[in-house]
Amino acid sequence: MGVLLAALIVVTSAGAQRDVDEPTAVLNFLVLKQDNGKPVRSAAVIMHPVNPRGKQGRGGMELKTDPEGKSSFEGIPYGKLRVQVLAPGFQTYGEDFEVNQPKMEITIKLKRPQGQYSIYEDHAKESSPKQNAPPDK
Repeated sequence: MGVLLAALIVVTSAGAQRDVDEPTAVLNFLVLKQDNGKPVRSAAVIMHPVNPRGKQGRGGMELKTDPEGKSSFEGIPYGKLRVQVLAPGFQTYGEDFEVNQPKMEITIKLKRPQGQYSIYEDHAKESSPKQNAPPDK
């Protein structure tokens, strides 16, 4: 029993040591409106680890931007990170980043929603004149 407990302590301390030696980064986010470059306040910046096969890992972290559109987090392990940004009145943003530097500055420009296309509307005026012209004989 004592040997098992000693082995468990050694394995646990080796795992803890590996986490300490693993490099981490500071990520600074700046979230702006694409149309005018003004900051987006209270946007949700969500981060998820991504495994080598490209699958999103469990867990994650959510940050909120300040009135200047800024948010930061210290202690992100190196590797692939999926970042999503959500804010009312804007399209959801998502992109994978490779965290490989001690400090990274990430600027995200959010777009306004686009109009939806409906098959029930008349789109003839939007098509080119050649498409509406009668076929040549």
